[in-house]
Amino acid sequence: MTDLPWTGDACSLVDAFRAGERSPLEELDATLAAIDASDLNAFVHLDPERARRAAADADVSKPFGGVPAGIKELEPVAGWPFSEASLVFADRVATYTSHHIERLVDRGGAVPVGATAASEFGGLNVSISKMHGVTHNPWRRGRTVGGSSGGSSAAVAGGLVSLATGGDGGGSIRIPAGYTGLLGMKGTFGRIPRSPHAYTRPNTVVVGNVSRSVRDAARYFDACAGPHLFDPSTLPGAAGWEAGLGTHDLKGRKVAVVPALGGVTLEPGVEDQIRAEAKALVAASGMIEVDLRVEPPNLSAPWMMGNLATLLAALGSKWPGCARDLTEEIAIGLRLAESMYNLHTAAVAEELRITANEVMAAAFDQVDFIVAATNPGPAFAADAVMSTSTSSFVDWAKASPIAEWVFRGVMLGVRMTAAAFPKLPSALLVDAGARFPDLVNMGALTIISNIYGNPAVSIPAGTVDGLPVGMQVLGRHHDDALLFDVALAVERDRPWPMVAPVAAGTASLAGDRG
Repeated sequence: MTDLPWTGDACSLVDAFRAGERSPLEELDATLAAIDASDLNAFVHLDPERARRAAADADVSKPFGGVPAGIKELEPVAGWPFSEASLVFADRVATYTSHHIERLVDRGGAVPVGATAASEFGGLNVSISKMHGVTHNPWRRGRTVGGSSGGSSAAVAGGLVSLATGGDGGGSIRIPAGYTGLLGMKGTFGRIPRSPHAYTRPNTVVVGNVSRSVRDAARYFDACAGPHLFDPSTLPGAAGWEAGLGTHDLKGRKVAVVPALGGVTLEPGVEDQIRAEAKALVAASGMIEVDLRVEPPNLSAPWMMGNLATLLAALGSKWPGCARDLTEEIAIGLRLAESMYNLHTAAVAEELRITANEVMAAAFDQVDFIVAATNPGPAFAADAVMSTSTSSFVDWAKASPIAEWVFRGVMLGVRMTAAAFPKLPSALLVDAGARFPDLVNMGALTIISNIYGNPAVSIPAGTVDGLPVGMQVLGRHHDDALLFDVALAVERDRPWPMVAPVAAGTASLAGDRG
């Protein structure tokens, strides 16, 4: 009888199934018991009966045949709750399953166990919501997992499941992977279908998974990637992601090391750690480091404003009456966007996007890869809604009922004044960004690859103060397979723990990787 869930990668669990060393039903029972005993708050819904039926009929010849999987709660699964982590939709049940999850189950053979926690509508890079409370980091309880794929990362790093899905519209796969010592691959935009009902703007969201190993991520592409008629943004299929691992010669490839990409202020120790890991990668692979300045504009604020248009569409007539049910930060963001996002701010955002695209294109004309930090620092407090500990714009806006009414009054005034002075909102955003850096710092290291659409992967890069940090490697459009081999070079030269040391019962692994 299997007492504990598998702590290796998902691929090796499939190997164990095929060899008769474990069975999908035994693994599922161990998984459900571990979830029940866990205090991570990684799962927010379980479907054991459905999972047991799937495990009993599992075809272990499939890529993930019989592997218990967590499904990020922002992905619809027919018959499961589909609140998107929001009290506004607390009673909603999905009537369909996303095509991404259909592929994972039908092509891949995975066994969905339940839904993993996310931030509300995926709008914050944290692991807390009014709907489900706080999800904890398995490396250190009381620290964040990041977001929005926080529950999936906690479940995989915490030893509950070896496979869980994620989505990345501004870093939501890479950010939690970085905080939990996992591999987080954001493919080229369109690699895996987002349909049905995928919004056509702002063309930044990709779906995928968080992984314990490079081959898990590559096999995931084999199971889920490829074109779909219901998502016209999907790319032509490219079979053999896992089979192609290790086939690319990295020797002589050029790499620029820019730890604070986007002008982000890194916390003490992070830049040194990233530079040390990059140096080790260059030495192990034979790549050539190039001194190159890469300074794209920080698009965090316009990216946030543009994304909120789709949220407003989802809320429909419920807004603004539902404001009290929303996370304060989401409600404040919506009011900001309503007041400040007009044709002029949209035009400025498009100009910035063009500038960003050209900066990145010019960089990739000179180098094959750009190395940066994934997050500004290691995991911060789990119950915090912003990564900074300094006083923030959001803190001011929600400090008291009076402050909230003042904020709403100011936003109304901005909206009315903007009718006569349409350039005012853009000027205010620039000023707010200077005064309140939390508005533009959250996810600024990762958002650029969503805007530009290129692939980027967060690779475990040791620890700072005993907590994981991620080394983010950015590549050219469609060079996903090449990025897999960069990550593979790190994995072979400097392997990382597949689960958090506390979950594995091997605390000695928690030391900094020198």
